[in-house]
Amino acid sequence: MKNLLTFLLLAFLLPLSAQQSLFNAQEIISPEINADRSVTFRVFAPHAHKVELSGDWMPREGWNIVPKIMTKEKDSLWTITIPPLPSELYSYNLIIDGVKTTDPNNVYLIRDVSSIFNVFIVGGGKADNYAVNNVAHGTVAKRWYDSPGNKMKRRMTVYTPAGYENSGKDYPVLYLLHGMGGDEEAWMDLGRTSQIMDNLIAQGKAEPMLVVMTNGNVSQQAAPGQSDKGFYKPTMALPHTMDGQMEKTFGEVLDFISGNYRVKKGKDNTAIAGLSMGGFHTLHISRQYPNTFGYMGLFSAAVMPRSEEMPEFYQNLDESLTRQKENGYHLYWIAMGKTDFLYNEIKKYKKKLDYLHMPYEYYESEGGHIWSNWRDYLTLFVPKLFKRP
Repeated sequence: MKNLLTFLLLAFLLPLSAQQSLFNAQEIISPEINADRSVTFRVFAPHAHKVELSGDWMPREGWNIVPKIMTKEKDSLWTITIPPLPSELYSYNLIIDGVKTTDPNNVYLIRDVSSIFNVFIVGGGKADNYAVNNVAHGTVAKRWYDSPGNKMKRRMTVYTPAGYENSGKDYPVLYLLHGMGGDEEAWMDLGRTSQIMDNLIAQGKAEPMLVVMTNGNVSQQAAPGQSDKGFYKPTMALPHTMDGQMEKTFGEVLDFISGNYRVKKGKDNTAIAGLSMGGFHTLHISRQYPNTFGYMGLFSAAVMPRSEEMPEFYQNLDESLTRQKENGYHLYWIAMGKTDFLYNEIKKYKKKLDYLHMPYEYYESEGGHIWSNWRDYLTLFVPKLFKRP
């Protein structure tokens, strides 16, 4: 009986103690977006000697961000307020005594390959396209499909527009491909695809459509931690990267979607786009699958594989592009940042398209090989789809 009473007393007191610790904890807001769009960051680090802020809006030296030193205030609270930022989705880390970490006061995180970042949105402009607004929302599903060409089951992400489940209608489809190191979660998490689609459709700027985001790394079943390989550190260096295997087996993705979803048939109702490696895949899939795609989007795309021996699938480029032109299409859209490391590669590719008299539209933005550009490109590209005279 005595042990039982002791147990009951502890069961009563421990939650009270935990709640007391919770309610007595210092209330820290970080980041705090101020009325003028300046942003204040705070972290409680009583034993730290140096705390820095590293954000994707900051200047860089090469590939490396130049961080800002935070100031230690009273009660061991380190703070910094940065100047007003344009409307955008931003990512950042804290660096405490040389160790990069996340902000413990910000629960909003994004994984990019093997790195974790905190994120925040400065609204009142283009970032409103990426926000969850009070509009009808589509459905996002993670689907497994058979891939005999890769000898495994694989996973894709599928967005269906609001009302799909009950409409009974058929819809056009956009296949949206990620870059090197990404996976079937990249366009959803980093690219904010479902938010962009919900908002554009609700505004009447885009046709309701499916968006299919498959995993372009054919050596993977799914995103890290989502397959029977368990938990492992993600890496950008994966087998079968740009060797033709992704393109050769892409028909399995097309077959799964046409067999499991209500989609309109034909190239008039089928689009494909991608960023970086995904733009590379878009270029080569579209030219090797005749009369399949009527709309192509190359976002900061690589053009040819960087290998000493050219894989067979990527040979005969001029002949296949000519065939693609003769088959006909509605839109060949290329977007590139002025400081992107692939800028000259696309410049050279445009000359080839001009030589072949192959129609295309070109959009050039500021900035480089960054998600800020790719979200913008998607927002500009989607309204151009499936709206024919």
